[in-house]
Amino acid sequence: MLLIVFVISMFVSATLLFLVEPMIAKMLLPLLGGTPAVWNTCLVFFQVMLLAGYSYAYVTMKWLSRKAQIVVHVALVLIPLVIVSALPFHLPYGWEPPTHYSPVFWLLGVLLFTVGLPFFVLSSTTPVLQRWFGDTDHKHAHDPYFLYAASNVGSLAGLLAYPILLEPLLRLSQQSRYWKSGYVVFVLMTVACAVLVWRRGGELAPADANQTKDLSVVAPTKELWRQRLRWIVLAFVPSSLMIGVTTALTTDVPAIPLFWVLPLALYLISFVLVFAKRPPISHEWLIRREPFFILAALIPVVSQVKMPLVVLLPIYLLGLFVVAMVCHGELARSRPRVDRLTEFYLWISVGGVIGGIFNSLVAPLVFRSVLEFPLVLIVAALLRPAIDIQPLTGAKLLWDRRKDWLLPMALGLCMAAAFLWIAHLGLKPSRALNILLFGYSTLWCLSFGKRPLRFAAGVTALFLASLLYSGSFGHVLHTERSFFGVSRVTNDVSGRFRYLFHGGTVHGIQSLDPSRSREPLAYYTKSGPAGEIFRAEQTRMPRANVAVIGLGAGALACELGEQQTLTYYEIDPTVVRLAQNPEYFTFLSQCAPQSKVILGDARLKLRDAPDGKYGLIVLDAFSGDTIPMHLVTREALALYLRKLAPGGVLAFHISNLYLQLSPTLAALADDAHLVDFTEDDTAVSQQEIDDGKFPSKWVVMARSEADVAALSQDVSSPARWVRVQARPDARVWTDDYSNLLSIIKWH
Repeated sequence: MLLIVFVISMFVSATLLFLVEPMIAKMLLPLLGGTPAVWNTCLVFFQVMLLAGYSYAYVTMKWLSRKAQIVVHVALVLIPLVIVSALPFHLPYGWEPPTHYSPVFWLLGVLLFTVGLPFFVLSSTTPVLQRWFGDTDHKHAHDPYFLYAASNVGSLAGLLAYPILLEPLLRLSQQSRYWKSGYVVFVLMTVACAVLVWRRGGELAPADANQTKDLSVVAPTKELWRQRLRWIVLAFVPSSLMIGVTTALTTDVPAIPLFWVLPLALYLISFVLVFAKRPPISHEWLIRREPFFILAALIPVVSQVKMPLVVLLPIYLLGLFVVAMVCHGELARSRPRVDRLTEFYLWISVGGVIGGIFNSLVAPLVFRSVLEFPLVLIVAALLRPAIDIQPLTGAKLLWDRRKDWLLPMALGLCMAAAFLWIAHLGLKPSRALNILLFGYSTLWCLSFGKRPLRFAAGVTALFLASLLYSGSFGHVLHTERSFFGVSRVTNDVSGRFRYLFHGGTVHGIQSLDPSRSREPLAYYTKSGPAGEIFRAEQTRMPRANVAVIGLGAGALACELGEQQTLTYYEIDPTVVRLAQNPEYFTFLSQCAPQSKVILGDARLKLRDAPDGKYGLIVLDAFSGDTIPMHLVTREALALYLRKLAPGGVLAFHISNLYLQLSPTLAALADDAHLVDFTEDDTAVSQQEIDDGKFPSKWVVMARSEADVAALSQDVSSPARWVRVQARPDARVWTDDYSNLLSIIKWH
């Protein structure tokens, strides 16, 4: 009975803990443009609160008697129910993010105000209940670490339940109310545990034979701190890598709970497995295969190749899982006896917090690009225990140690020479070239796998050499990182075009030929849907005001009619600086010098515009390769219609590698009784691509068919405007409900 109550209590608390993480992050996404940095910042907050909870557990277990601990903890878990504003969750009214500086600390403040107290209470439960159980007379009390596995199973259940059940079926307000009911169950279970511990107990059991010897008894302080530092580093690497994988996955694909949950779920599964009574996967087997998975995770970074989700997901997730299993396996092997349990969890939490802070707060300030992911892979390679190394002495040992540096150096120099030669020849990246270059270098580096130092040096050499490889970016002129991602200004290898990249996605192209510098390229050519939309509106409403949500390089400024005015809405200050800098792009200065750029999220800033102001509103707001979901909801569409003049048109740019947005827009149009047409201009010839035109797909909406008659009746374009086909099962998205998982293109 005692064991069942404790297991259920820890399961419920962990489930609630990891249900609230994606729930509150999804609430906050619309305020910050849908950027993946929202989730990473939330993770840092959760890790800090977890550390606070573990610190509380450590202090109370160390300084209070058992009965005092029970009284204090039961009072603590009741506080969120007593404070009316704590539950159910809701965002504070009137809090809007800053527009001219990083919103990180604003976001942390909102999280503290909204979920800080209940999250702190839940985070303290795992070590407190395990320590209580360790002081009972139960036969397993001497080694309560298996309860940590039960807690992580609950965490995993909460994580997976959110994208699979809660998000598709319930609105955010309903999710919050159900969560409060679950918290009441948690309180009752915690009180039951407290009653059982109050009534029964026993002496602290001796250490289990499988546990390491307690260094606090036999080792000097220096050795004890060496052990603690090792715990911190072993916890740091998986934590940092988890956030790095999340960033890598959501840079060019939608920042949705599924892609937050998967890395965190694998991170938790690794804890479940290594702390199980009988770990199902051999630790030595994982150590032997870790080099392969580290290199596999590094390949997309160094080769700069955009891969389909069915390839990218397994590469990153398996790499994270194997590294986490090895690091957490080493932690499990070094766990102390039960009287140091809360201290052990405290140092693990410290490592996790450092990993989160490094990725989410330090790296964006220190690095201009996303360097933290490959750097942590290098640290993981260095931490890996050696396998099958024969002991050497004398000259052989000296030569072997020299080879730890000489062989990786040879790898790096050979790869650097190859990259420089490719740049000299002006070769464009291709699949065959990438396979030849990175296939060979990866196999060479893999041959170092048995020796941690040599392998880590090889991974370092491979990564450093790859910095000379232009890949898909071409010649990089400028790189800048902000809360919203990494922006690059580059010239292509031919020297004909200048590109603006956000992450791995092109956000604008301008010809370096002065005679073509005013010509919109990429998705915005005059021969494509964008050009057709602007020509039609110039004919119908020659003096109309035009709003464009999403600045990019500013190419749409050159589609403007002579008497039309233009207002851009852009959330990323970095993009504004680059687009307005004539050293990089001249669309704005040449075509629309009087255009206005309003900084901030379009949903928040568009509210300030007069109703009926715009004859054309263009949605071209990209986050990596996706339209932020809060821009395609019922409430967002109602806002656009208020700001749209009579006879005005909405235009959505939905070219996307990973999402099929047409059904969502069709459902919105039907719900608002609008007419909608789409043009799929993807049959672009190689000659057009060489001249700077990209395939694109657009959707237009209007209040009546007469407002888009010029488009729907245009027979001059090879790609015709046709009615958007709605899916019968498509549900209208709202600010309280969205389901990006249903429209993902997996291949």
